[in-house]
Amino acid sequence: MTQDAFEIIGEDRASRWLVTCDHASNRVPEEIGGGSLGISASDMARHIAYDVGARGLTLALAERLDAPAVLSTFSRLVIDPNRGEDDPTLLMKLYDGTIIPENRKAGAAELERRKAAYYLPYHDAYESLAARRSDTVICAVHSFTPRLVGRAERPWQIGILYSHRDERLAKPLIERLRQEPDLNVGDNEPYSGHLDGDAIDRHALAHGRTNVLIELRHDLIALEEGQIAWADRLAPILEEVLAETGL
Repeated sequence: MTQDAFEIIGEDRASRWLVTCDHASNRVPEEIGGGSLGISASDMARHIAYDVGARGLTLALAERLDAPAVLSTFSRLVIDPNRGEDDPTLLMKLYDGTIIPENRKAGAAELERRKAAYYLPYHDAYESLAARRSDTVICAVHSFTPRLVGRAERPWQIGILYSHRDERLAKPLIERLRQEPDLNVGDNEPYSGHLDGDAIDRHALAHGRTNVLIELRHDLIALEEGQIAWADRLAPILEEVLAETGL
């Protein structure tokens, strides 16, 4: 099922896992600047517009976990579903060196309109899936750029992010992944996993749901081959760690 704001795959799958992808698409709806935010196609293909490779990884991972998946169908630059409703970065006007012209001129009314059209419907769909059973485990899939403009290279292939309010699944998963000899695993890297009002806070922490957020370096999953390989690798590890924790 695909809507203007979200896509749901495998809604009837039986697993307690729910795989989510907040930044799955770089689409700008036609009603916003005629389908353009005023930046170049090359910028729209960058991580500033979406999480490169995350959609394919989400679909492949959800299939292997026999889990439903919910994905956004709009660019994070339209409005960022992984921010709280009062977060000043909900509508980005400058991101990693790129000015977003269509957002610079957007006022409070436009922000509210985009929230009603895209942000809230996505979160409504997310919550509906999360609430389908009492023991839901949320696995949020993201990707990160190997390097931000003017910053150092990021050495991790994978980062596991979590809030200090719930480390139950993330910490054992980090320990398990660090047993893999070829992996450099980030512990709350490349940034902290807690942000008030973000998607995990809203749908996991607020309800006591077990959760983890996985960040893959996007050069590793930009192509389908990498997405499939990582899904094949991560799915059994996730199942193993969840079973061992007894959560």
